[in-house]
Amino acid sequence: MLTRERPPEVYVSGSRRLYFRRSGRPPGEAAPLVLIHGLSGSRRWWRANLPVLERERTVYVVELVGFGSLRRRQRALGVRDAAALVAEWIAAADLRDVTLLGHSMGGQIALRAAALQGERVTRLVLAAASGLLHREWWRVAAQLPRALRYGRLGFVPTILADGARAGLPNLVRSSRDLLSDDVTDLLPDVRQPTLVIWGGRDVLLPPALGEALASALPDARYVLLPRAGHVLMVDEAPGFNREVLAFLNDPRAGRSAP
Repeated sequence: MLTRERPPEVYVSGSRRLYFRRSGRPPGEAAPLVLIHGLSGSRRWWRANLPVLERERTVYVVELVGFGSLRRRQRALGVRDAAALVAEWIAAADLRDVTLLGHSMGGQIALRAAALQGERVTRLVLAAASGLLHREWWRVAAQLPRALRYGRLGFVPTILADGARAGLPNLVRSSRDLLSDDVTDLLPDVRQPTLVIWGGRDVLLPPALGEALASALPDARYVLLPRAGHVLMVDEAPGFNREVLAFLNDPRAGRSAP
């Protein structure tokens, strides 16, 4: 059963806002785990994971402006601006020994935020992360019907509702932005221990991209969930939760080397 949620807290930096909810273990009692959703995502995409993760960590579920469950539609930030805002919030909240867990676009944001906060962010979980795919946005969009067929059918209404809430302008603008933002040059400098986890039936970001991502990172392990599609934390939640917890509790994936 999902822990009862508090109303979202808001971090404000100039005209930019970051919404988040905290749950799980009390701050100071466990290390922080920050969840960052992907394109058109929301906190609802973590429902099958939160009950497990909350037992082990202080969990912060981020909802990016322009997406999420927020009722008022706002213009979405680009990947680099969103990463800078997440990094700024981590410092302002004085979070330490942070694990960033990002899905799809959220993984791309997590990578860039980790590079900006190398001392505070000590682990990364990249779930079907974007940043290496170079393709026109409409070609990727053309794969969406097929991707939905490979995912969990009962989750399709959530995907459609969150996409409608974000609105077509945000979806198109953000798709173009994330597909033009190449993280390749950044990867050799990302020293944090990293779990790269992928769905074997992902047609939006094929598993070969996950293998390439893990190979390019200095300290990464690659895990494939063969029956999962792009939204792997929903499609194969037990396996996803098991692999993430094993990584979080592995002493070899502790504080990253300077």
